[in-house]
Amino acid sequence: MLAPTHSTPDNRDNTETDNTSTDNTRTDNTRDHRDNVVHLTGILDVRSVGDVRQTLNDLIDTSDGDVIVDLEEVDAVDATGLGLLVATHRRTQLLGRQLVLWHPMPSVVRILAVTRLHRVLNVERTPLPISA
Repeated sequence: MLAPTHSTPDNRDNTETDNTSTDNTRTDNTRDHRDNVVHLTGILDVRSVGDVRQTLNDLIDTSDGDVIVDLEEVDAVDATGLGLLVATHRRTQLLGRQLVLWHPMPSVVRILAVTRLHRVLNVERTPLPISA
């Protein structure tokens, strides 16, 4: 199930919700004054990557600052999901921004290490602060 939610912590009246669903992955997007946080749950694979791509592209197009993808609840990522992360990384770099993969589960860390993408992508293994 994919359920993007845009919210601004300083102004809760400007909340935008767009509900889209897939079988494997759900995203909740939380926007603050400097960063965008996309919370993913489930499996990032060929079936879910289209909706996640749209969510990430929309956030990049409509905001400033770095893009943080919270992977704490992502169980697995396939080659299509990895391709999306690399493409998003390249796109943010071209805009002078960063893609940060935050707190991936051990199974995702292993995939990133085996593919050596942990050397290319910005991976933060600490949990997100409560305020995000």
